[in-house]
Amino acid sequence: MKSIHWLGGACVAVALSGCASTGQDTNPQDPWEGFNRGVYQFNDTLDRYALKPVARGYDTVTPEPVQDGVGNFFSNLGEIRTALNSVLQWQWSNAGVASGRFLINSTLGIGGLLDPASRMGLDVNDEDFGQTLAVWGVDSGPYLVLPILGPSTVRDASGLPVDSYTYPITYVEDDAWRYGLTFLRFVDLRADLLEQEELIQGDRYSFIRDTYLQRRQFEVTNGQAGEDPFASGGFGDDFEYSEDDFAE
Repeated sequence: MKSIHWLGGACVAVALSGCASTGQDTNPQDPWEGFNRGVYQFNDTLDRYALKPVARGYDTVTPEPVQDGVGNFFSNLGEIRTALNSVLQWQWSNAGVASGRFLINSTLGIGGLLDPASRMGLDVNDEDFGQTLAVWGVDSGPYLVLPILGPSTVRDASGLPVDSYTYPITYVEDDAWRYGLTFLRFVDLRADLLEQEELIQGDRYSFIRDTYLQRRQFEVTNGQAGEDPFASGGFGDDFEYSEDDFAE
């Protein structure tokens, strides 16, 4: 199964910013909206002329089983980050499951290309350092759109350096391999999101922002009810979601 960690959320700005509109709304979690929209437009242009065409080609020529294997491989590497952050959050059960998934998928799953751990019923809540900071009581801060990396918050952005140090590809010494694997990861995530673009409605910037904030609230609370970031003016009372919307 493909796992979308912070990179997936980050890739949404690059991946889902197909048609930015100029409509504005007010959201107290986005006091830097003018700046953020400018960065969003940059990401949109980059996606439209570079990443999206490559992702379409990749999706066209790559068989679905191969795409699944690529997604499983990168997801398996993310289990290390989940295990470490689970320990930092005192989620010992989740840390054990993540460690078990990594061991099983790295061996029985042929280096993570297959996902036998899921078939064994080992399901885990993905964790990153931004979520750890939230558990430690750090406020999310304003919404922030990062160049290339896309939607974030001040808290989540501050956790990215730690996340990079807990991701194995960071330690690949050969530059060509490291950059190549990173690029493949982005392309695979982008291809996985092609069909989801059709879900975007209204102002694209606002849709992506509110979806990201809602997803992060869901992840931080591990699915428990929390403060609804849409209450300030996202989709309103007509928007409905379920746990399946955030499934990997």
